[in-house]
Amino acid sequence: MIPYPRLILSAIVARSRNRVIGRDGDLPWRLGSDLKHFKRITMDKPCLMGRKTWESLPFPLPGRPNLVLSRDRNYQADGAELFDDINVMIARGAELAGALGGDEVMIIGGAQLYKASLPHIQRIYETIVDADISGDAVFPALDERDWTIRDARTHPAGPRDDHAFTTRVLDRRLAGRSS
Repeated sequence: MIPYPRLILSAIVARSRNRVIGRDGDLPWRLGSDLKHFKRITMDKPCLMGRKTWESLPFPLPGRPNLVLSRDRNYQADGAELFDDINVMIARGAELAGALGGDEVMIIGGAQLYKASLPHIQRIYETIVDADISGDAVFPALDERDWTIRDARTHPAGPRDDHAFTTRVLDRRLAGRSS
C-alpha cells in the first residue's frame, strides 16, 4: 500500500482498556500528558485522518501536513488536503514524508480509518488508558502474536490527566518469523 519501501505507515491511538477511542465525536477523557506525547510523535510527519477526526480538532494540527479522508468530494477541510480514496491519501502522505526528509506516515484516527488501514500498518504508538470507558468508537482488536512490543512505559495520572496510562510502541512482525 505504501509506494515508498523505506517509509513506515504508523498509527497513533489512545484507547481505553476496552478499546474505546471516542464518544460523541470527542475523546472520553482528559490526558494532557498524552497530548504532549501525541504532539512529539507526530510533529513534522503527515497526519492522515477521517472526516470525523478532522471535525473534532479545534484547528489544523500545526507543524504537520493534515490529510483528510471523506466520501463527500464537496467537503471543505480548510487547512488540510482532502481525499476520497484511502490509497491516494496514503501515497500523498508518503510523498510528503519523503519531501520532509522523514520516514513515517501517521494514521491518527478515527475508528473507520484505523480499521481500513490496519492490515497495512507497520507500527502502532498506543496509549492504553487505565480505565474501561463507554463510547461509540473503538480501536480494532489486535492479534498480539502479529506484533512485537518495542517499548512500554507506565505513567501515573498527572495533574492534567483523568487516568493513569501506558504507552507502547508495537512493530508488526514479519510473516514467517516467530519470537
